[in-house]
Amino acid sequence: MKIIDAHLHFSDHDGLKETAREIGQVDYSVKGLMKEFREANVIAGIVMNTPKDDGGPLDDTMWMDLKKEAPDLLFSCVGINPIRLQEDPNELIRIEKELNKSHVVGIKLYAGYFHCYVYDPVYNPIYGLARKYNVPVAIHCGDTQSPRGLLKYSHPLTIDELAVEHQDIHFIICHLGVPWVMDTSELILKNPNVYTDVSGLIAGNKEHVKEMKNTRFFVDPIQQGFVYANRYDKILFGTDWPLAPIEPYVEFVKQIIPEGYQEDVFYNNALKVFPKIKSMIDAQTNK
Repeated sequence: MKIIDAHLHFSDHDGLKETAREIGQVDYSVKGLMKEFREANVIAGIVMNTPKDDGGPLDDTMWMDLKKEAPDLLFSCVGINPIRLQEDPNELIRIEKELNKSHVVGIKLYAGYFHCYVYDPVYNPIYGLARKYNVPVAIHCGDTQSPRGLLKYSHPLTIDELAVEHQDIHFIICHLGVPWVMDTSELILKNPNVYTDVSGLIAGNKEHVKEMKNTRFFVDPIQQGFVYANRYDKILFGTDWPLAPIEPYVEFVKQIIPEGYQEDVFYNNALKVFPKIKSMIDAQTNK
């Protein structure tokens, strides 16, 4: 089965390097990621770019090295810093330039990390760009790794108002909005334009992923949400690598998704939500 990892990270960021070393215990390098892709049969991945605090270029050296190694495998979502958006009149221009790049297939908001509701008017120009370029908006929801994050901004219910106001844009609730899985399930059931991904549900090395996979009180609430919504066409596979190694995470998700829906979750749904990916993968297939 072909797999698209619709949510991973790869940049020269000290926090990600520490996560790879201390939590996921993965080889955080171009070589390491490509090896994990091969072992798990991942044919494409979407990197969630983190907006830099210094206002520098959105692409960094590690990302460019990765693109050289795997030009047809890696795509990205441009990360948005709402503070820079307010303070720098050139920021929106720069973001639009990013969206014109062939490998940039979506937009990422870091709700909770930035203390701003996703329906705040500061984001309206961003939603205008999402509409113009027909790209989805992925939104961090749920718990934040940083204790300085504010959960009122990252609660998945904030997406409801956003989805109703912008019904022609696809929104992705990242991480199932954990711990508010049932709220996320209601949102993907209610709103035609809201999806979710299963990235970042487990943070840890191979052994820890296997342990959590077999922990009933961890798995049951997730599956309860899936059964309640019964919208497996609205769920995307993602790992949040380097938070966890890819192959064990694939096995974990296979366990919580009924077999008849796995091809959609692992592959087809990403093609539907990210149309730029579909056109490029179709072009590669027809070569």
